[in-house]
Amino acid sequence: MGRERFILIDRAEDQPLTPDEYRRTGGYQGLEKALRQYSPGEVTKMVLDSGLRGHGGAGFPTGRKWSFLKDGAPYPRYIVANTDEMEPGTFKDRVLLSVNPHTVIEGMVIAAYANSAEKGYFFVRPSYEQITLTFEKALEEARSAGLVGQNVLGTDFSFDITVHRSAGRYICGEAKGLIHALEGKRPHPNIEGHLTDGGLWGQPTIVNNAETLAYVPHILRNGAEWFRNLGRHEKAPGVKIYSVSGRVNHPGAFELPFGTPLGEIIDEHAGGMQAGCEFKASLTGGASTRYLTRKHLGVSMDFDSVEELGPTFHLGTGAIVVFDHKTCLVAATLNMMHFFARESCGWCTPCREGLPYMEDLLRRIENGEGREEFIPVLREMCGHMSKAYCAFAAGAAASVIGLLEDFIDEVHEHISLKKCPFEHRVRDNWPLKTSSAENQKP
Repeated sequence: MGRERFILIDRAEDQPLTPDEYRRTGGYQGLEKALRQYSPGEVTKMVLDSGLRGHGGAGFPTGRKWSFLKDGAPYPRYIVANTDEMEPGTFKDRVLLSVNPHTVIEGMVIAAYANSAEKGYFFVRPSYEQITLTFEKALEEARSAGLVGQNVLGTDFSFDITVHRSAGRYICGEAKGLIHALEGKRPHPNIEGHLTDGGLWGQPTIVNNAETLAYVPHILRNGAEWFRNLGRHEKAPGVKIYSVSGRVNHPGAFELPFGTPLGEIIDEHAGGMQAGCEFKASLTGGASTRYLTRKHLGVSMDFDSVEELGPTFHLGTGAIVVFDHKTCLVAATLNMMHFFARESCGWCTPCREGLPYMEDLLRRIENGEGREEFIPVLREMCGHMSKAYCAFAAGAAASVIGLLEDFIDEVHEHISLKKCPFEHRVRDNWPLKTSSAENQKP
């Protein structure tokens, strides 16, 4: 595949594809094929055979999620495009929607057809107002062309989309918390069972990440085998948007074959390390994933390859945050723990009480007040986070686990010196540099 792109088009982020431009790339041909050539079940099977997995972080097989919706499930049924993207370091969906909103719209309509849904919601974080306006404009264009709304493309199938601006908390992006947020409730993730059995207002609901949905039209147009063969190896089908930030020369979002090695992404696509900076560590999927070190630069960035490193390793969103040798990882981990302690929904005890406690211990270590006995306490607390109600707390603990496993000498040095040994602390380097539009207000 090389550097050929399918969902990220080579253009500025403020120049989204027009409907005619999108059609010239093959846009809406997948929807046409789905409605006129395939049954809903055949569409689901094609997506399942393609190997497409959820790119919001969990990596669950998309077609399998769709297949959970039983034939006799009640109506109405809902499709939700999750564009909350509150994971620190992640901006892939923002870039995608800013240049190619129609591919997400087409993906939503195909998903709706496969699951016999008549209503969809585009759920987006409030700070993404510019791409929300872009999406709303594209939605009106699609509606005017008969691609969304009543009798799509002149068929008996009808499906419409409503844009919903999130309240702006991290937990709103968790699928079950998102359902409550859409209903106007506190976004606690306390829904039992599959959302396909009882989601939005108790009705069958499919929640997919925006990037995941963007690949669906291409699979319908070109076939499941075509998509599988785009990846670097058999366990990494398709392509992936990797967002890269931190101490690299060219931060940004890169659509690459799934399974591209970490070192290749950093060196060849993100332009390598900045002058005077040496690679020290990186996160793989934003703040809720574990640090990778120099020994991991050859690891393929796909779900299976990263998880094979150990039970606490996860790819997540593919948001690669790069730290250099001058960055204090105790302070970096403290920064992330502060975020998670603040963003906890407070529903369960491990998360509500455990994260602030871990933040306090890390703060003491960073400020020169740490003691050696803090280390086993932190390890024990990391274990307790796996007992939380949802994956939020376990994700928050991932960077702490990596700090204590791979950079324990740095922790000991903080304690023995009774101060941070780094002249340039992470608070001077944070937020890390990302793509040019990342730090601009909408």
